[in-house]
Amino acid sequence: MRGTYVLLVRVPRDIELAVGSLGTVEFEAGWYAYVGSALGNLEKRVERHARREKKKHWHIDYLLTEGKIVGVIYGEGRERKECEIAAALAKHHRSVPRFGSSDCRCESHLFFSPELGKLKRTIVEGFKSAGLRPLEGAEIGKRAA
Repeated sequence: MRGTYVLLVRVPRDIELAVGSLGTVEFEAGWYAYVGSALGNLEKRVERHARREKKKHWHIDYLLTEGKIVGVIYGEGRERKECEIAAALAKHHRSVPRFGSSDCRCESHLFFSPELGKLKRTIVEGFKSAGLRPLEGAEIGKRAA
């Protein structure tokens, strides 16, 4: 399966983390949406993100040492749509500058909200505006089985 995904991450307390080339980044307690794409194997990418033991390769790997994935929203497709979804999130949510966007021109691919419900609604709207049907993460496991 190919497509674009958004990890919903809960950060339980205010933290400071060294995030690769970004240096030290402050994260407020709350909910984060990380937008990514996997045009090879979406299931394996999400599974990798969920593993606790892994080499830190992407910015999100650093955040996931303290934050916990609480959900995944994804849409199947052969084209990268992550920048379109990131742009939709940027209209409504505060971003972490340069996080996850070193390979594009976006300001960020990580967005913060104190409210999970509002964040999820914005993500779903972003998928729809990008021409993707948003699906909940449980479907990934069913497809991989």
